[in-house]
Amino acid sequence: MNRNEICEKVTEIFRKVFDDDYLQINDETSAYDIEDWDSLAQITLLSEMESVFNINFNLKDIANLQNVGDMISLIEKSV
Repeated sequence: MNRNEICEKVTEIFRKVFDDDYLQINDETSAYDIEDWDSLAQITLLSEMESVFNINFNLKDIANLQNVGDMISLIEKSV
């Protein structure tokens, strides 16, 4: 799976979690850019990503995430 395919699936996950079919994200998007992105949303996002990509994140990796680009890179390493 390439980065573009991962990005498309991650966008779908964000749209589902935030219930916004038109939500646009990019590598620089962070919790500061999406009003409803709080700690609960973060857990939901990560849980959905683990389910969709059939992977398991570890706490060390999650603690270093700063933005969507970091999430996509972590998924790339895990699939």
